[in-house]
Order: sequence, then C-alpha cells, then structure tokens
Amino acid sequence: NCTKPYSGGMHASARSRYGFMRSSRDTTLANGRRSISEVASQLRLQNHFVDMAHRLFTAAVQRNFVQGRKTMHVVAVCLYIVCRKEMSPHMLIDFSDSLSVNVFTLGSCFLKFCRLLNLEEQIPLIDPSLYIHRFAGRMELGSKTQAVAQSALRIVANMKRDWIQTGRRPAGICA
Repeated sequence: NCTKPYSGGMHASARSRYGFMRSSRDTTLANGRRSISEVASQLRLQNHFVDMAHRLFTAAVQRNFVQGRKTMHVVAVCLYIVCRKEMSPHMLIDFSDSLSVNVFTLGSCFLKFCRLLNLEEQIPLIDPSLYIHRFAGRMELGSKTQAVAQSALRIVANMKRDWIQTGRRPAGICA
C-alpha cells in the first residue's frame, strides 16, 4: 500500500552521484588515493610513487589497518615506505611536517604497518649519502656547495668502510 515509487532498495543517502551504490571500502580507497596524491604533490613526488603507495594503502584497507587510525597517517606511512624502497631523499619528518603530525606518531604507525605486512626486511636501510646534497643545498654556500657535498660524501664513505656509521641516524651522519 505504499504510494512511493520503487526506489530500487537504496536509500537516497546511500547512492553516489551517479545513482549506484558504493561500498564504504571503495569510498575509503578513493579518498585514500586522493589524499596520497595531495601529500605527494606537497612533497613533489612523481606519479609512480602515488601508484605504488595506493597499492600499499589498498593492502592496509584489506587488512583493516586503517580502522582506528587516521587515514592521513596511513597515507603518509604508505608514501614513506615507497620513498624508502625507491631510495628517495625524503625523511619521515618531511611527512610529519607536511601533515603537521608528531613524527613519533608516524614512526609508530610505520613500524606497525611494516610488521603487519612483513616488510621489515624488504625496506632497505637509509643510505646517509642520499641526504648530503639536500643538506648542502640548505647551507647556502653558493659556489662551494658542490665541493662541500663531495667532501661529505667521501667522509660518509669512509665512515661506512670503518663501520662508524652503523646504528646512527642518517640525518646525524650528514650533519
């Protein structure tokens, strides 16, 4: 006896813009991709970083890692893992600055995500020489920047050879 026309079993609030129903998982994945693209553009990362990070984000959603965590934290962790794998000179603190989040919060999320996906051994250790040109450029040495960077690279190579750099933070070695 209902006078309403047949609605197809969907509530108006459950429909997307095009009239079909979208699962919350699909919505989360779409929002995650958009967030990954935003953070990647802030850090000037290329599109293949976005694609690889979205694959990791999909794995996080499938394993319910996103539940109980802020999506932006998981997004940052996925991008950071890709940066580590691709040997990009981005540090976790760059992501924390970009999102205005405590770096230790992101670090904790990073470690938990790596344990969940058994990535501990797949992610290479950070090579301090990746950051030397970056730090030398920030010192505003003008024409001496390249010479300073080359000297620093030689020092880091000697430290590696003598095992002095083992167990130290990469940014501390570069400083």
